[in-house]
Amino acid sequence: MTNTNDDGAPRSQAVVAGDLDGAGTLTGRAGASVFSIGGPDGRGGTAARANPYELLSASLAACTAMTIRLQARRRKIPLSHVEVAVSYYHGGDGGRDSFERTITLEGNLFDGERAQLMQAANMCPVGRTLGLSADIRTNDNVSVGRAASYDDDLSELPIPNINPD
Repeated sequence: MTNTNDDGAPRSQAVVAGDLDGAGTLTGRAGASVFSIGGPDGRGGTAARANPYELLSASLAACTAMTIRLQARRRKIPLSHVEVAVSYYHGGDGGRDSFERTITLEGNLFDGERAQLMQAANMCPVGRTLGLSADIRTNDNVSVGRAASYDDDLSELPIPNINPD
């Protein structure tokens, strides 16, 4: 798949757009997928759709699942189902942020095959990119506090309230 337009100019991998008078949602496009993105609407409300932190977590979960599935197919490992759950957390006291990842593998797997698939999870390209600035921990059942809130973080930005009236 090339990332150029018909005229050879570079093409963006994702585009997000929205009108100021809209209901707060933005429309995202990545490849052939079109989806709504939620979050603060700029008027004190919140559009109920996936927010940017949730989309980032979904990207890590999708890449991890795809990498595990690819490894299982290449090595002919009898994986019948993979599920990856991801949550994003802020680091406390200036520490590094983290992604907590729970992986469920189903199938008639030997311990060695399961270990190979769990190693493959750490090779996912999105995880390698995110791992440059955040820790990625793979656990069974994780409870490390409240997940990062995109709405809260956005409200803390030093953006002045300007009333156009």
